[in-house]
Amino acid sequence: MTKRPLTVAAVQAAFGTSLQANIEKTERLIREAASNGAQIILPPELFQGLYFCSRQDPKWFDDAYQVDDHPCVVAFAALARELGVVIPISFFEKDGPRYFNSVAIADADGQILGVYRKSHIPDGPGYMEKYYFRPGDTGFLAWQTAHGCIGVGICWDQWFPECARAMALKGAEVLFYPTAIGSEPYDEQLDTHKQWQRAMQGHAVSNAIPVVAANRTGLENNDGIQQRFYGYSFICDHGGELVEALGKDDEGVLMHSFDLAEIEGYRADWGFFRDRRPELYRDD
Repeated sequence: MTKRPLTVAAVQAAFGTSLQANIEKTERLIREAASNGAQIILPPELFQGLYFCSRQDPKWFDDAYQVDDHPCVVAFAALARELGVVIPISFFEKDGPRYFNSVAIADADGQILGVYRKSHIPDGPGYMEKYYFRPGDTGFLAWQTAHGCIGVGICWDQWFPECARAMALKGAEVLFYPTAIGSEPYDEQLDTHKQWQRAMQGHAVSNAIPVVAANRTGLENNDGIQQRFYGYSFICDHGGELVEALGKDDEGVLMHSFDLAEIEGYRADWGFFRDRRPELYRDD
């Protein structure tokens, strides 16, 4: 069998209030990953600024842009073209009167293949996303990029097995999850990073597919609401094993290489897709 090597990377960093500084930091880390051979490089969720959803404030709607005009999408599409890499770009999207938590897929030639809009929108202390975002209307997608077919979910999507399965059924060969998750304002001692990792490791096992998760780190202060993001970005293989991981306070890049042809054979051998019974998965 002809090998199909792919090197993936995840960026973990702390972000502040300056859009330009956040772009420059993320660009530096993407360049580092690309210089070491990464072909698909994932930054965290909404990396262009503070995670503003920790509180409800209409001022943040001013930071939303249409996909073609968003400063991050413009900057990182150009960077993808320069480096010949694929970058899923998380951004706050404005579409007429509608607002979404979205990812634009920049292919290795800098073209935007399309946009995925976050399907599952959380609502709770510290994560008041329903105030800002509508539930996504794109459905779950798989993107045929220059370096392989990928699926991208966004943060809260990563807890739902249906999201991972749908992307795998559409042909995704690696799943990517940009994330912003950390402390809970009502319980600063609550640390869910192990559950967070295990949920996605389970997706890897049941779909025989590698998973890449990029989280932010650091303490953020959003007009008096403090939130510490717990890092622990990771890459797991198609058997669910953690093959690369960062700690809670680390800033940097994770990288790992896979043989997609080998994984394809492994997936067929296990028979998860052969033995599905979708006609039984309904409650009419």
